[in-house]
Amino acid sequence: MGNAKKTLPGLEKLPRHVAVIMDGNGRWAKKNKLKVALGHRRGVETLRAIIRESSDLGIEALTLYAFSTENWKRSPEEVGALMDLLLEFFTSEIDELDREQVRILILGDVDAMPPRQRYALYNAMARTKSNTGLKLNIAINYGGRAEIALAAKRMAKDVQSGLLCADDIDEQTYSRYLYTCDLPDVDLMIRTSGEMRLSNFLLFQCAYAEFDFPAVLWPDYTLEEYHASLLRFGSRERRFGGR
Repeated sequence: MGNAKKTLPGLEKLPRHVAVIMDGNGRWAKKNKLKVALGHRRGVETLRAIIRESSDLGIEALTLYAFSTENWKRSPEEVGALMDLLLEFFTSEIDELDREQVRILILGDVDAMPPRQRYALYNAMARTKSNTGLKLNIAINYGGRAEIALAAKRMAKDVQSGLLCADDIDEQTYSRYLYTCDLPDVDLMIRTSGEMRLSNFLLFQCAYAEFDFPAVLWPDYTLEEYHASLLRFGSRERRFGGR
């Protein structure tokens, strides 16, 4: 990461906002006859590389699906390993991310996280809130439908208290009540491992997103694969419902 933005042939037309469902850690571990925790650990290495490359390319926002509200249903061992990795990531990476002017935003119910993880998440947001580089948004304990419901509740309270007129509510007004209120809509949604579904991720924000579903598992998703996803995005004509 650095101040000078990287330029690569063919990558002149970049998305402002990239979202990624980092899928395939468990299958990668199974394929390599390893414990699932080691698959997640290998996935963190990919995560670091994609964050750094996004910053170097000058992409405005990168949103990563790290832990959904449904992931609590996984085995206690896997959930514990994910919580440990989460804490380790923010402990080991926060200095570099802050130095490189990355601004961290957590999407999801942070208050319901275990105490040490909750502190680390709030600390990361507070420490980087004034940074002016890549907007790194990490969805943790997040669900798209829950986000939409929460936004509706907050908006209803403002209508009830007289801060908002119901007749003035439109899509733009509604978007201000979402976790992503300061971000552009998603331009490119990437889901690795070949699965082709959103899994309750950024349902409102992906209304006009382009989708890319590389078959490679997340731990094997290289920078070359990322560049290929960006190139496919750049080759598409986006009409937003027009002709």
